[in-house]
Amino acid sequence: MTEPLRIAIAGLGTVGAGVVRLMTENGPVLTERAGRPIQIVAVSARDRSVDRGVDLSAYAWEDDMTAMAARDDVDVVVELVGGADGPALTLARGSLASGKGFVTANKAMIAHHGLELAAAAENAGSALKFEAAVAGGIPVVKGLREGVAANRIETVYGVLNGTANYILSAMESNGADFAVTLGEAQRLGYAEADPTFDIEGIDAAHKLAILASIAFGSKLDFASVACEGISRVRAADIRHADSLGYVVRLVGSAEIDRAGEEPALLQQVRPCLVPKSHPLAHVTGPTNAVVAQGNFSGRLLFQGAGAGDGPTASAVVADLIDIARGDAGAPFSVPAASLVALPVADAGHHTGQTYLRFSVADRPGVLAEITAAMRDADVSIESLIQHGRANDGGEVLVALVTHDGPQRCVTKAVALLADSASLTAPPLVMQIIED
Repeated sequence: MTEPLRIAIAGLGTVGAGVVRLMTENGPVLTERAGRPIQIVAVSARDRSVDRGVDLSAYAWEDDMTAMAARDDVDVVVELVGGADGPALTLARGSLASGKGFVTANKAMIAHHGLELAAAAENAGSALKFEAAVAGGIPVVKGLREGVAANRIETVYGVLNGTANYILSAMESNGADFAVTLGEAQRLGYAEADPTFDIEGIDAAHKLAILASIAFGSKLDFASVACEGISRVRAADIRHADSLGYVVRLVGSAEIDRAGEEPALLQQVRPCLVPKSHPLAHVTGPTNAVVAQGNFSGRLLFQGAGAGDGPTASAVVADLIDIARGDAGAPFSVPAASLVALPVADAGHHTGQTYLRFSVADRPGVLAEITAAMRDADVSIESLIQHGRANDGGEVLVALVTHDGPQRCVTKAVALLADSASLTAPPLVMQIIED
């Protein structure tokens, strides 16, 4: 029989235990599809005494997970601990340096250190796999790296965070404001006690940076992702969007801007208005979805569970099957040395419609002040919505939708109103996704 692929697993939380469970239940199927057995040799976690619902007695235990990189009886290390730096990064570096394959679900580490790790893997002739780092069980990394490899991709975008999407779609159904819905999401376990990474778009930005690198053959550039979360979205914005034929989604998007002398990369995570006819409008709850536009394939949609022990474990083990088959290709589609450092695009070049919502004092002349700023910034208004007072303090919400135009004009209009005594809070600006 062909020699087994021997693996060690660092981290036995929800996903790590899910990997053990999947490999135990589906062992014969995995062997058939991989062409040889995949065998767990060693495991590591913070507390050995915790009952994780799986039998670990057959595996060696390492109190120090970084020691797995030095084990002679391990071919591949699976890291499911998390964290951009610290022990996870030490383990990654050590595993690749010793010629071992490395599989991870750690999007933060890949977003920050993926280029270094890819180069190390290629130099060692080892495999670096991270399907589970983006969109859980959805095979979008493999889809972009292999399925549409024959295409030139100009844009990739999607709903990349299940927590934020759950909150926004819950606000649609319950009519409650953000804070109330977040509290309910935390009670139900859909949001962490500290939800900052999810609701402020950081988690989505990590995933977007990875997708952009694969899609465009560009160097990872997480630092250049413009990021805005959903904490300022109100129930009124959800209602306004609905009345206009849209839903609100936190969208991560990356595209190549060819308006200048050389191609530039625009990466943004921000709440957007999505037409109800668009596939992303039907992505509800903790689901993720990614859209890629290929010049020959056309629009492709990848959709499914973005988190959870089953889907994420499935992605991890799929990577192990690839390694067992001998697939150690370039982690980011092309060799790390060939990835191009693209300049950061000017978001002002982006054209389209925009939704703006102003919180203003209830007094005469406010609407005139807003429309004058739009006029002076060359922003054409398509529609305007004003309802009654938003609260007992006399605050009024005014929303408007622009005609197609450059984003720089909208930015200028907002700047003209920055010092206005009429505004009780900074305006919320949401771009409108084309159908």
